[in-house]
Amino acid sequence: MNKADLIDNVAERLGHSKKDVTDIVDAFLLETKKAVAKGEKVAVAGFGVFESTARKARMGRNPRTGDAVKIKATKLPKFRPGAEFKGVVSGDKKLVEPAAKKTTAKKASKPAAKKR
Repeated sequence: MNKADLIDNVAERLGHSKKDVTDIVDAFLLETKKAVAKGEKVAVAGFGVFESTARKARMGRNPRTGDAVKIKATKLPKFRPGAEFKGVVSGDKKLVEPAAKKTTAKKASKPAAKKR
């Protein structure tokens, strides 16, 4: 599944327009990227944690020449899946979809009669 498939499935499931769902998905991804780039953790309950991890500078080897090469320190994004997500993927837990919310229209109440 790619991003377009995700947007199509969510739009169909919730009955919203693809444009609205695209805006929501893009906003989620942007805010997640910004937070992780700042060094913050983004935890989505039942899904997992997005965070950054630091790699120290180290020495490596050029595979072609065998020369020693300095590799500078860097930060990398990391995702740790949550227990529920791991359980669903491994087959230990069943995927439970939340019940669809029913929207009920409120009846218009008549304004109280004025006393004279």
